[in-house]
Amino acid sequence: MVINATPETLRLYSGLLASPAGDSLEVLGELAGEFAWLSESVAELAQTPLEEWQAEHARLFISGHPKIACPPFESAFLGGAMFGTACDQLGDLYRRAGLQAEDVPPDYLGTQLECAAYLLEQPCEHSHALLQELWRDHLKGWLPRFGTALQAESRLLLYRELGAQLAGVRGE
Repeated sequence: MVINATPETLRLYSGLLASPAGDSLEVLGELAGEFAWLSESVAELAQTPLEEWQAEHARLFISGHPKIACPPFESAFLGGAMFGTACDQLGDLYRRAGLQAEDVPPDYLGTQLECAAYLLEQPCEHSHALLQELWRDHLKGWLPRFGTALQAESRLLLYRELGAQLAGVRGE
């Protein structure tokens, strides 16, 4: 199983799903040196009040009205409700990998991306099989669609660019 993204890139995508804080722009500025696609977003965000960035994050991922634009949870994105069967399936997959989702449902996209990054770094056949399962049974079915939706829904370049990056992740 090969994914066309490095573990570092998958962790970046995961981190960009988190709520922005006071130091987020500074961190993004540093990351733009390694990930050039962030440069224009950093310039836009430098002109955007943090509260506006946080509001866009909330609208997209947490509490948009009349509905959340891009819920970053597999069950909610695909089925419209939290805590679907994907949570149990992913919880089991994480346990078999020696991992555990903490503080968020197991089907949270950030957790899935972190797990994929971890599995990519493991040299054993067991991890390879788990990565294949994660891709085949979970990420492949919704990551490209989530990325496309994020591109269409976001008012900030950062999330449109993140959407394009996520939509382009492929596994073979």
